[in-house]
Amino acid sequence: MAKTEAVLIVGEVVVDFTLPQDGADCKLRLGGIVHAARGLWAAEQEYSVAAFCPQYLAEEAGRYLASHGCKEFAWLGDIVGSPNVIVISDPTEVSNQGYEDLLRDCKQIKLRDPFPNLEGYQKVVVFPGKFDINALLERFSSEAKFTFDVAYDVNDLSSLRAFRGRTQAIIISTSSPLFLGKKNVEDLIAEVKTISPEVFLLKENRGGSRLFNLMDGSVEEIPARLGKTVNSVGVGDVYTAVMAGMSEKGWIEAAWRGCQAATIYSQTTYPDDLKRDLQRDFNLSVEALRALGGTILPWHERQQFAIYLAGPDFSYVDKTEVDRAAESLAYHNFNVRRPIMENGELQRPASQVDLIRTYHMDYQLLKECEAVFAIPLGRDPGTLVEIGIAIALGKPVITFDPRNENNNTMLVVGSSVYSANLDECLNGTFDAIARLRANPT
Repeated sequence: MAKTEAVLIVGEVVVDFTLPQDGADCKLRLGGIVHAARGLWAAEQEYSVAAFCPQYLAEEAGRYLASHGCKEFAWLGDIVGSPNVIVISDPTEVSNQGYEDLLRDCKQIKLRDPFPNLEGYQKVVVFPGKFDINALLERFSSEAKFTFDVAYDVNDLSSLRAFRGRTQAIIISTSSPLFLGKKNVEDLIAEVKTISPEVFLLKENRGGSRLFNLMDGSVEEIPARLGKTVNSVGVGDVYTAVMAGMSEKGWIEAAWRGCQAATIYSQTTYPDDLKRDLQRDFNLSVEALRALGGTILPWHERQQFAIYLAGPDFSYVDKTEVDRAAESLAYHNFNVRRPIMENGELQRPASQVDLIRTYHMDYQLLKECEAVFAIPLGRDPGTLVEIGIAIALGKPVITFDPRNENNNTMLVVGSSVYSANLDECLNGTFDAIARLRANPT
């Protein structure tokens, strides 16, 4: 096979099935590495695909990808025992997305024989799956360089050591099991260095991303541009693919372009709109992008800022929205303080002594927190008072009003963010805490 400049994407093709949401029907589309392919197509980068997928998907995937710029589709192996269908319960990743890989434990890979010729590819982006990564190494020329997006199917980075010296980039997100449990980024970087890549990219969701140049020790912070999230599935794959595909521009610009592509990918599921908007945004220089700013809030630093959860968090009320908000904040590693859980729930009726004691404890906790996330269900008077106190103390208040019960001038204007949409309130929380980080008192 002759050498080619096209990027080769390696991984699994799956079917994404998103369950119906409030105001949105269910959605079915090709996923897995097809997300990365859409990103490269929209970025007008030459690419090919080498895929593992069930036989029933191979022809359709090849046809779809060809219509979106794919130079060559190589079917590497059949997946049996599983339909390779992912059911998704939360496409916006307000909290855990609830991925369910149907019959995952029954999945087996059967390599094709003869195996497709991959020796002409010099730039390879691998999204690990159930397939044996190391068995692929011998299928490429000795000149091939690799980028790995390590998500869910690599138990530890030692499995990539055969690629030491041949790896350009390792990319990990904060949702990866390899990241979770790490006490600091330094431990993760030390592990990454055992593979000797040129750069390491840590994608920190709505908190932006950081590009660590392991050759010179520099760090580039790339802020998130937060807007309405339509579908976050595959966003990280697009980031990785576009960054790897544009690496000849230098890793810093490549990472900024990858971030641009990922941002737009989160805002639409229509490829033509994606390409139009991305090509428009690519007219901005990196200097202009830096000047636009955005949200930078590293994962581990989020715990430094306590968020007071104001709401009727009582055992005897329907507080589904309170629990969902708390779950969302915890999922994104925020330090959530729930006064009723910490200070206890008053008996009904409560004595005057208990009322006074609880008031002072809750008030003290509110003062100690840097921000307030409020859910005033049923126009709960205690929550509204807490919002007023926080505003008077100059603390940022994010008010989540899912039932549209509190459209009041003082509350709407006094809050940093007021919305019935949890996605908007989560973005507002990231923005508020990022400002506190950038401007400590």
